[in-house]
Amino acid sequence: MAESKGSLLPDDRIWYDQFTSTDWVHDSIADAYRVKQLRSRKDFWGRVIVLFDGAQGWILSGLVGVLVALLAYCVDVAETTIFDYKDGYCAKAWYLREKRCCPHGPCTDWRSWSEVLGGHPFGDVWTEFGVYIIAVLILSVLACLLTLTTKTVVPSAYRMSTLDENLAADYSQTPDENEHDESEGSVSPRGSRRQQIDPSPPMVYYSAAGSGVAEVRVILSGFVLHGFLGAKTLIIKSVGLILSVASGLSLGKEGPYVHIATCIGNICCRIFAKYDRNDGKRREVLSAAAAAGVVVAFGAPLGGVLFGLEEVAYYFPAKTLFRTFFCCIVAALSLKFLNPYGTHKIVMFEVRYKIDWEWFELVGFILVGVLGGAFGALFIKASRRWALSFRKIPAIKKYPLLEVILVALVTGLVGYWNTLTKLPVAKLLLNLAAPCEDDSRDDALGLCPSNIDEIPGIIRMLLAAFVIKGFLTTITFGIKVPAGIYVPSMVVGGLMGRIIGHLVQWIVLRFPHWSIWGSCPLLQESTCVQPGVYGLIAAGSTMCGVTRLSVTLAVILFELTGSLDYVLPFSLAILVAKWTADALEPLSIYDLLTNMNAYPYLDNKHKPMFTSELADIVPRVRHERVIDITNSPLVPATKLRSQLELLHRAGELDGGLPIVRDGVLVGLIPAPDLEYALDNLEDESNSLCLMAHVPNIDEDESPERDPTDFTPYIDPAPVALDIKSPMDLVYECFAKLGLRYICVLKDGRYAGMTHKKRFVKYMRELEEKEHEL
Repeated sequence: MAESKGSLLPDDRIWYDQFTSTDWVHDSIADAYRVKQLRSRKDFWGRVIVLFDGAQGWILSGLVGVLVALLAYCVDVAETTIFDYKDGYCAKAWYLREKRCCPHGPCTDWRSWSEVLGGHPFGDVWTEFGVYIIAVLILSVLACLLTLTTKTVVPSAYRMSTLDENLAADYSQTPDENEHDESEGSVSPRGSRRQQIDPSPPMVYYSAAGSGVAEVRVILSGFVLHGFLGAKTLIIKSVGLILSVASGLSLGKEGPYVHIATCIGNICCRIFAKYDRNDGKRREVLSAAAAAGVVVAFGAPLGGVLFGLEEVAYYFPAKTLFRTFFCCIVAALSLKFLNPYGTHKIVMFEVRYKIDWEWFELVGFILVGVLGGAFGALFIKASRRWALSFRKIPAIKKYPLLEVILVALVTGLVGYWNTLTKLPVAKLLLNLAAPCEDDSRDDALGLCPSNIDEIPGIIRMLLAAFVIKGFLTTITFGIKVPAGIYVPSMVVGGLMGRIIGHLVQWIVLRFPHWSIWGSCPLLQESTCVQPGVYGLIAAGSTMCGVTRLSVTLAVILFELTGSLDYVLPFSLAILVAKWTADALEPLSIYDLLTNMNAYPYLDNKHKPMFTSELADIVPRVRHERVIDITNSPLVPATKLRSQLELLHRAGELDGGLPIVRDGVLVGLIPAPDLEYALDNLEDESNSLCLMAHVPNIDEDESPERDPTDFTPYIDPAPVALDIKSPMDLVYECFAKLGLRYICVLKDGRYAGMTHKKRFVKYMRELEEKEHEL
């Protein structure tokens, strides 16, 4: 974007020129001036205004927490009710789900579709199966059609197939690109009137598709995705999420909760100008909102705070941490009060373990951690391979609805006949993790053996469900419906962990006299080994392998169980899982999405090894990209307009023009400010614009500011580094200070400018080279 290279050749362009970036330093300075002005009033009302200004952050945090919980309640109740419609309906009240209709078990009020249709036309079993398949298809198609309405087209010189979670972004450029292609990036009211020549198709993304966590992470890092956090996206994603989860596809609602919560935070920011007009301040609220999304997904306030710190937040000062904690507590209390499942639990899969673990089980926990990390890494590799093969088929690429129909059909045909895979993912996770004495589990599933002879049959059933669920989760991730990967990955891991748990249980019962067991075989009929513990630990380990969350996951598992006794096994397994996953696949699922969709994300958690200098990424200086005031501080407005259009044609919407005098950098005017100033001129064709401060003895007498005086828009002290500066210093400036661009000096004279996006591209190339080695 703010590259200072003048050449308009395609190779010189900065990627993703449609994204504008936040200037954290500028926003911080602007907020400091605002606060200083507020505090200048020393009277009583001035103090009240200052107090109210300080309270706005807390008011927003509390409001966001309540609204996120309220929306999560609506989604939870709606999706569980609609999910049951695939099997039948409640005769006494059609809006009740099966559990509410028949709270004490099977009853006559709940009527299956085979009963309603009298077994016609295929008999009871096949009629129910047919209705189930039709329902899955209808709900999936409706969710997809809603998602497709959030299509956003962004002109760009780079030809991309999509920007959503289809993992199939096309990096290729059209061979006949020339300098005229770059005109499409303009957003100037006047610049847009010129003829555009664009042989390459525009970029397209669907803001309601997928989980949205990768995009939220990009937004919080300081880049703008238009419409991604708007009211339209919020409404469509919420309704689409209800339909997609109710359809029975192998997806979850927990990831999209983060996106939905961030949308709520963004909309609430409009209440106060302090947050609405300052992108840096806005992102403090968005960080808290994203954390609240995790709270309503897992019922884990502490886990939500850590998620914000570990995964999504880019800028997380101490006051933001405390406000995030407050927002999470409000969200958790609100959802607890609303009681969406009628069990007084925030989420469906909260469990309690009353029996402590034995030392010999540590081997099993470590094994489960290794396998969970390995399966998580393999899922990422499989997702990449699936995206680069199946989703490259022209028909699938052109018609996203076709893929959704195929996946829904396969899910219905394969998942219906297995008792476990037919369950909702959250309910399945509860049954996999719950101990056998837990009343909330479903006894009809037969997951708790009464003797050793029943264990092999349970393992076979779990193994079949593991294969089916793993396959369905892989092909479902990335389709054009609102879909999360958190709980589906936990379910796949839970099935694997439950298998390991029953194997350990079988070994203890088969060889009860081994001294290593201690008194474990004598404790009760099925030994002290709890397969549910292995299931939950494996669920967390697999999710760690997919997302690379570590401390956050250990805390979430602890909050889900409320058991201090199991903190050590949880932590140990997740530690091992992360080591294993990092060894097999360096990228998390969100890193993969960011890379394959080419999002301009500067990772502040993984710093490459730099051996280069700033000179390696500084383009040559072109006089068209510089405002030279050596001869006169007055510059024709027409010349400035042509220079601005040059920036827009190169896609540098948030770049800037350096101002030099005798080769020395004396200031910089940002492109958005220059455009605003030029658009306010009455007679642009004949105006001369003042680009440097000139002392005037009459300046105090003029009550109105001259519109041709551009000095208020100029940054008199842009950040500048010497051309020989080490790349580590450049990284720290972009990552820690949040700069948009850095001016470059050589022997004290202006030598060029490099933008954050050029640096991001350079880092991506470095990482690719490291992975090749």
